[in-house]
Amino acid sequence: MQILMTSASALAHLPAAFLNVVCEMAPYLLLGFLIAGILHVFVPQKFYARYLSRSNKFSVVWAALLGVPLPLCSCGVIPTAIGLKNEKASKGAIASFLIATPQTGIDSILATFSLMGLGFAIIRPVAALITGICGGLLISRFVVEDDVTDADNCSCQVESGNRIWRVLKYAYYDMLRDIGLRLLIGLVVAALIQVAVPDEFFLSFGSEPLLQMLVILVVAVPMYICSTGSIPVAAALMMKGLSPGAALVMLMAGPAVNLASILVVHKAMGRRFTFIYLLTIVVFAVLFGMLLNATGLDFSIAAQDACCVSNAVLPSPFKLVCATILTLLIIYAIMMKFFSKFTSKKALDPDVTVYRVEDMHCSHCEAAVVRAVEDVPGVENAKASASANTLTVKGSATEDVIRAAVEGIGYTFKGIVK
Repeated sequence: MQILMTSASALAHLPAAFLNVVCEMAPYLLLGFLIAGILHVFVPQKFYARYLSRSNKFSVVWAALLGVPLPLCSCGVIPTAIGLKNEKASKGAIASFLIATPQTGIDSILATFSLMGLGFAIIRPVAALITGICGGLLISRFVVEDDVTDADNCSCQVESGNRIWRVLKYAYYDMLRDIGLRLLIGLVVAALIQVAVPDEFFLSFGSEPLLQMLVILVVAVPMYICSTGSIPVAAALMMKGLSPGAALVMLMAGPAVNLASILVVHKAMGRRFTFIYLLTIVVFAVLFGMLLNATGLDFSIAAQDACCVSNAVLPSPFKLVCATILTLLIIYAIMMKFFSKFTSKKALDPDVTVYRVEDMHCSHCEAAVVRAVEDVPGVENAKASASANTLTVKGSATEDVIRAAVEGIGYTFKGIVK
């Protein structure tokens, strides 16, 4: 009976907890998405490839510096990295980019500040930068480099259309279509943790903070967790006694890697590269977590002030407006993603073929597949759908050449949709 009463009380407080978390994050998320859209549209992909093609320490540093502000998740960064490989970027630079980029982004930095305070907002990108550079240097030292040529002639296609519209579309549709559902789940989980997990739950691990980190690693590494969606969960867990170091481990290792990305990296880059790449992420996440705990600084206050719903007052009108806009955008993006599953199955013209392609998770994956296929002779145009796992191709190209193009960038080709 006591458990039922506790559950009912927790559910009664869930809407208020959810509203509070969304209102705290919404203004920063909207701004972060806008900046991400500006970076996507106004910084050409050729710029990144040009500075990553040299097999030296500077390319590794450039890769981490360029990757930290980019809003790419652990799956979306894979096709980008393979594209850099095709443009003859050094393996050290590719590793640095793979490690640093998914851990953070301009949107997640602002969201981290909103929920977890300035300390975490600074530590997170700094840790991602150092981890990426160190991982890249290790790869450069222990992995044999392929022949490297000049990458000035990047084969990336240039998008057309009004730039302002493209910025807004990428910021508030493409990105939300990619991470909206996971972000929503993260917000709900954070609210549930606040109201349902006992306040003293993680204090039982207080004398063994390393055990906390290992538990977090076991859960976070194989899962897909986006850098933004992990923030409310980490903040809520800190309120329940999780150490700041363990929370940092979750924010670093969770978004940086998942089981799917490990398999693709292994296929594209080799066993030794994958081993060093994964080991660097795990070791440096734990190292930075232990260093953060060793400082003795109190980071829990920032998270508690941002998320606490006890004695909470109604959020400001500005935050409520931002939360409403963000919620409507997420709902619209999720609905469009859901409906696309049913609109991408049939070929409408005789020269249009629909193929099944798996392992696409976001708009960056779709763009990578489309770019690869549209370079194939005989293809007039192509369209990929990550939600429907389909690739629609118009033209006379055969199935075998389409398969080779898709599998060449690390995705699974399953043939024509019946």
